[in-house]
Amino acid sequence: MSDPRFRFGVVAAQSASGDDWAAKARQVEMHGYSTLVVPDGLAHVYAPLPALVAAAAATTSLRLGTYVIDNDYRHPVMLAKEAATVDFLSGGRLELGVGAGRPNAAADNAMLGRSFDSGGTRVERLVEALSIIKPLLAGEQVSFSGAHYLVTNAVVSPGPKQNPVPLLLAGSQRRMLRLAAREADIIALGVGPDATEDQVAERVDWIREAAGKRFDHMELNVHLMAVAGQLPRYLRMNLGDRAVALVESNAIPILKGTVDQMSDRLEWLRERFGISYIMVSDELMEALAPVVERLAGR
Repeated sequence: MSDPRFRFGVVAAQSASGDDWAAKARQVEMHGYSTLVVPDGLAHVYAPLPALVAAAAATTSLRLGTYVIDNDYRHPVMLAKEAATVDFLSGGRLELGVGAGRPNAAADNAMLGRSFDSGGTRVERLVEALSIIKPLLAGEQVSFSGAHYLVTNAVVSPGPKQNPVPLLLAGSQRRMLRLAAREADIIALGVGPDATEDQVAERVDWIREAAGKRFDHMELNVHLMAVAGQLPRYLRMNLGDRAVALVESNAIPILKGTVDQMSDRLEWLRERFGISYIMVSDELMEALAPVVERLAGR
């Protein structure tokens, strides 16, 4: 992979009010982050696409992403329609992230009255969905008949400003990462907070093998779990006594030390794996800001 420029993004899911959400989006933009992304879930988080429209109205250049849409929650024609609207209203700033669903998303599926199928079935469903979403966002009329979806003469109008709308796929297992290598512009590596160099290298090798020549034009993303000794609240609660050991570890999603040391670590991450798109929780936005100022766009 060629040496891509660094980009940085912030993951945010909540705020105290609409005004607070707009202020947060402006703060993300002010600190030089490229994107504000919103996760997908039915409990405790904003609906991502409306939240992104609100963030777009509060900013001028900030790109807006889903991190990531659970494919089980929405029909692909409706997702394409809503994504096109967000991209149109934001002036072409959407990055559409889609996934096959979190392994612990069974409760959300139950709220919708839907079964929580095996990972293999959910990936098969996502493959079909992408066969519908991508051409719709490219302005094509789509008819499709598969095991999971039946679509007749679907169109999306008005269409998105961008053609194509950048597609992010997230995954941790080989099958999903190989699909991402074939279909995505951006791949989010789903790794745990204690992921080792060997574990990340294995996943990048899967991607490289499946992508072929596409690999040189793809962007690899990782979500940092700790920055300069700070952890997001949810992770501190989940880890308990193990949190101290994690922030001092050499795991790939952990960034520690001075600004110089953290910058050097990210440059090593890019050189070693080709990872250039770095994400953090909004709770860590300020901690990473000096590194963003130094490395963004370089």
